[in-house]
Order: sequence, then structure tokens, then C-alpha cells
Amino acid sequence: MAKMKTCKSCGAEISKSAKTCPKCGARQKKPVLLIVVVAILVIGIIGAIGGSPKAEKVGETGTQAPAQSQAPAQSQAPVQSQAPAQDKFQVGDVVSLNDVEVTLLNVTESSGGNYMTPEDGNVFILCEFEISNGSSKDIAVSSLLSFEAYVDDYTTSMSLTATISADKNQLDGTVAAGKKMNGAIGYEAPQDWKELEIRFTPDFWSGKDIIFTYSK
Repeated sequence: MAKMKTCKSCGAEISKSAKTCPKCGARQKKPVLLIVVVAILVIGIIGAIGGSPKAEKVGETGTQAPAQSQAPAQSQAPVQSQAPAQDKFQVGDVVSLNDVEVTLLNVTESSGGNYMTPEDGNVFILCEFEISNGSSKDIAVSSLLSFEAYVDDYTTSMSLTATISADKNQLDGTVAAGKKMNGAIGYEAPQDWKELEIRFTPDFWSGKDIIFTYSK
């Protein structure tokens, strides 16, 4: 049995595939407007994600942004292409993404203290960050949701015990436009760990993150 629909002009029941009503002759329009709107929204979201700026190093701890050197006017040296943009950053690098500057100030190893100690054979890895919000809107920072970490390529979760043992502010809360946040996040890993990778996402909707790496 053919699927039926109602003619928008006369109200008669007609085949859903009919382009015109056999009773009144009215043309049956398809909901193209909705399709167009949805398509525009999808394209806009994809464009916003794909076209958003990449993370870039703008300075180092205690320094200004590195100046670009200029060749002498009479130099005959061939023009060299610029080095490719960095994908990963190190301790002390000031990295900007979507007007938010993030610095991994230091990475330290700890065996804890008092009752805040790692399991046998493990150590705490404590990472201190500074986040400066240069955008025009507040940003939310969560030690659980904004950070993703890997130790020797294995995913690892934030350790609340390690974080508390750092005796610094936790990286949780809202940073108002033009303000800063400083704090630490801790992880637990085997004593013989070699490399740490931390990814920080300033804005979930941007689909971009800043990757810091540290090797012992």
C-alpha cells in the first residue's frame, strides 16, 4: 500500500510521492528550506572547526615573543622557507590558542608525604601550569575534562592524591576575560617512566588542543 500524505492546498489524501495533487492540481513542495538550513549549520560547524587557529609558541617563561630576524638589505643569500609550525611544546613555552595562553611551568617527580603517597613502585608526576585568558569571554578549566595525559604512550588519569600532594591550587574553575589561573595537576606512574604528554583543550567547541611533552 502506497504511503499517503495530505495536500497542503485542499486537504485531500494523496500519494506521498505525488508532485502535484490529482484533485486540485496544487504543486507539492518538498521541505527544502529545512534541508538547506541544516546543511548550512553543518557546513558552518565543520568550517569553524577546520578553520580555527592552531596552537603556536609566542614566547618562553620570563621572555618576550621571539623576534623575527631580518636579512641585510645587500645580502645575496637565498630566501629560506619558514620552519614548519610546532605540533608539540616543551616546559617553559608560552603557547597561544584562541587567545588563551598556556604555559607548562615545570614538571617534578614526588614520592608524596604524610598520607599522600603513591603505590609501591610508583611516583607522583606533578605538572604546574599557568593559563592566561586573553579572549573576550570567560573560559572554564577542569582538571578532569580539560586535560588528557599519556605516560610512555599509555593513557593515564588525573590522580587526586597526587594533585593534593602538590600543595598548589587545583586547575578547576572559571578564568574571566583578561585574568589568569595558576595551579598543578598530578598523575601517578611507574618509577621508570620516560615520557609524559599532556594535552590541554582551552575550548571544547574549537576541537583544538595544546600538546606539551616532557622527557626525563
